[in-house]
Amino acid sequence: MMGIGANWYRKSLLTITGIPLVEKLSTTYGKRLAGKFIAGETLEDALKVTEALGKLGIMATLDHLGEGIRDISEAEAYKEQYLKLIEGIASCKSKSNVSLKPTQMGLALDQAACYANIRDVVKHARRHRNFVRIDMENTPYTQATIDIVKRLHAEGLTNAGTVLQAYLFRTEQDTKDMLQARINLRLVKGAYKESDEVAYQKTDEVIASFKSMIKLHLDNRVYTAIASHDDAIISWVKAYARTHRIPKQAFEFQMLYGLRMNEQAKLAKEGYRIRCYVPYGSMWYPYFTRRLAEKPSNLMLVLKNMSALKKDSPK
Repeated sequence: MMGIGANWYRKSLLTITGIPLVEKLSTTYGKRLAGKFIAGETLEDALKVTEALGKLGIMATLDHLGEGIRDISEAEAYKEQYLKLIEGIASCKSKSNVSLKPTQMGLALDQAACYANIRDVVKHARRHRNFVRIDMENTPYTQATIDIVKRLHAEGLTNAGTVLQAYLFRTEQDTKDMLQARINLRLVKGAYKESDEVAYQKTDEVIASFKSMIKLHLDNRVYTAIASHDDAIISWVKAYARTHRIPKQAFEFQMLYGLRMNEQAKLAKEGYRIRCYVPYGSMWYPYFTRRLAEKPSNLMLVLKNMSALKKDSPK
């Protein structure tokens, strides 16, 4: 599914998954199925997954799931979970870093408190020689997220980076700005529902923007993470790196847990740096629905299994 059709599918699914009835059905029958994309509900579950990945030569970035808190006091609990996560990674000597969402730390409620929470996590990570990826959410939070990372760097906390999304019009300039600041980035196409006022709606436009971002980073020899499951993008990156004599250690590919695991292992065997995005925790529904929106085959698998679960459930 390409072009307008692919974008129609993604936008439509992200719309209907916000309907209460759909959410109820998904949370009732989908929890077991979400296990395809979620490492488990506990830190111990997640660390077991990273251990298994490490044996395949695959690094990880761990995300304790949660976003859009309703009270700023909830952010404190999430912060404590991340502090424990960092210590857990250090104790098992896992080749992992962490990813967190700004709204999880209170961005929508209290920007000052959010920054303080994130700074505490980044400082704790620096003590353990680890890195924190500040995930990018939808456009109401784009500038605030960029500002947080720039402020962290200004304070000397350079073990923090963020994400730029190729489908946003503003990303071309953001990429140049972040390159100049030498901020470590994850580059992605983009997974949220955005309007045609702020984002490209055609697949070929998104891909062109994505390649432009990647090329800028590789040409400037700035280490970057290229997050994609698209064979065409991965092959293009490999070819571009070979042609321009860019070493494999100068960048990394990133993919999601539960998707194309054989390809991830293959990339590792080929000598590429590959990192798996490993989410865990009980707040799995928003993340799960974005994974379903990425391609129809994910949704078909879930609908098939939901039907089987309904038949097997007691009357």
